[in-house]
Amino acid sequence: MLNVEFTGADVLGAAGFEDRTLSITDGVISDQNMPRRVDLSGFRILPGIIDVHGDGFERHLAPRRGAMKQMHEGLLAAEAELAANGITTGVMAQFASWEGGLRSMDFADQVLCAIRDTRGAMVTDIRPQLRFETHLLDDYDGLPEKIADWGVEYVVFNDHLPHDRLAEGRKPPRVVGQALKAGRNPEVHFAMMLEMHRRTNEVPAALDALCARLQTQGVQMGSHDDSTQMGCATWQARGVHVAEFPETLEAAEATKSAQGRVVLGAPNVVRGGSHKGNVSALDLIIMGHCDAIASDYHYPSPRRAALMLAKSGAMDFAQAWGLVSKGPADVLGLKDRGQLKAGLRADLVVLDAQDKVAATLSQGRVSYMSGDIADRFVNAF
Repeated sequence: MLNVEFTGADVLGAAGFEDRTLSITDGVISDQNMPRRVDLSGFRILPGIIDVHGDGFERHLAPRRGAMKQMHEGLLAAEAELAANGITTGVMAQFASWEGGLRSMDFADQVLCAIRDTRGAMVTDIRPQLRFETHLLDDYDGLPEKIADWGVEYVVFNDHLPHDRLAEGRKPPRVVGQALKAGRNPEVHFAMMLEMHRRTNEVPAALDALCARLQTQGVQMGSHDDSTQMGCATWQARGVHVAEFPETLEAAEATKSAQGRVVLGAPNVVRGGSHKGNVSALDLIIMGHCDAIASDYHYPSPRRAALMLAKSGAMDFAQAWGLVSKGPADVLGLKDRGQLKAGLRADLVVLDAQDKVAATLSQGRVSYMSGDIADRFVNAF
């Protein structure tokens, strides 16, 4: 860990940028003067990005649709991408779904065990999230024990079954390709979907029991792609207080009204709208219905989204950056990070004059550094 004082940089505080020194000692931000100094004139120091939901790591773990035999090396490659994009805490969202293949329960077990066993070798704070398909009724038994063994502290519930088409007995689009990716006969795959849809009435009671059990384990829970007020109220009653990527204004408002947390996708913000035609994340942010912005599937997007919000005048810089730092920390219940305050973790990102990531530090350890800033560190040490 570095024990150093940064001078000359603009440091982001709660009210905006400040011309002050920033010291770090033994992995935390300090208010002490340090004998060793690094001149960061021309750079800006900001709280490290906390990515509350990202699945962009999939291409590192399963290139060309085949799982890596050395999955820990894929995780290290993914961490390098996170660090290069200013992310100091990254939640890796892994599916467990009827879709099979890279979203199967077996593959989820491989990924989550690898994260558990590799976390100590990484500088970035990597945290697992399980995205669980609600209609996997046969997997409910024993799931809380698996979640505890994996070290998962955050579970998000999804339902991606195309119920309207299944109710009519019609095959969904792309079902053949989906089945082949999962290594299944397409007719068997379709029959499985129909059977899961048939058992829909069993799902609410199963979820009630599962959520109650996970609450006793201290697991945080979220819902995904909510669209109705009633649906949000049902999740809230189960102790599910995070709504990831709500599809409608109604769902976002319902979550906020119940003091829940809303997480939106950074690519939606950068693009200016949802690629699926859902409510615009930018509109929800302007209306105050957003607590955190997540990478979703593109790790450069949180930084770009925050910068875009600030430059557009939608909010001031501190507010915009808070959506990728303090806001996500609050969503995850992490009180030791998200701001550049004495006593908190020394998680920070340094941007150059072109808003590119020059350096990333997680708990006072360098996870990424490039270009001119590296020369300044070398000369200082």
